Amino acid sequence: MDLGLRERVYVITGGSKGLGYATAEALVADGARVVLAARDKATVAAAAGRLGPDIAVGEAADLGDASAAERLVALAHDRFGRLDGALLSVGGPPPGTAATATDEQWREAFETVFLGAVRGARTVARRLSESEEGGAVGLVLSTSVRSPIAGLGISNGLRPGLAMVAKDLADEFGPRAVRVFGLLPGRIATDRMRDLDAAFGPAARERAVAAIPLARYGEPAEFGRTAAFLLSPAAGYVTGSIIPVDGGALRTI
Repeated sequence: MDLGLRERVYVITGGSKGLGYATAEALVADGARVVLAARDKATVAAAAGRLGPDIAVGEAADLGDASAAERLVALAHDRFGRLDGALLSVGGPPPGTAATATDEQWREAFETVFLGAVRGARTVARRLSESEEGGAVGLVLSTSVRSPIAGLGISNGLRPGLAMVAKDLADEFGPRAVRVFGLLPGRIATDRMRDLDAAFGPAARERAVAAIPLARYGEPAEFGRTAAFLLSPAAGYVTGSIIPVDGGALRTI
């Protein structure tokens, strides 16, 4: 299947590893070029090097920084001459219940997880709206959008709001050929998931696997291929959608 990705350019935040890097790999495999962003300069440079110097560039950036989104958009145009979309992943807030999280933890998570994602999405969407071809913006959220996850109170509080932001942006930018959607990764075998498993213990992992109809954790590449398809022109009539990639774990419609 030709996804129409050849020579298209995407910004991928959280792009040095995990879900972001898996998405970049899938995009590049179909002919796209990518701007990878992550907080650590050496790590993101190495990730871009693995994909290839002519098709990927790495940039140290944190979406919590008010200038980061504009800088990444400019880098895509400067290096590759265009921008066709972005996958915005900002990592996860620390574990803990909503009641035990401190005010400082809530503020920090709001600045990075929530406001950073909103700023990035609107910055990319505005730039894409200037092009006749438009483009696509994907927000990496969590299944906590639809059902709370025990021990992740801050995520439970912030992610549903971001899903509604995606819907709102889809309404606003749709007439200008810009699509916006959210992805809800479930139990995917990333470094963050391994850290959470270590924090909550083996019994919690066993219960989680037992609740997944596919009876296993997902692989980052499975998420990446889904995200690449949704970012591509092949998914040109998908917008405003909030799409689980969770092996069937969510019991909501």
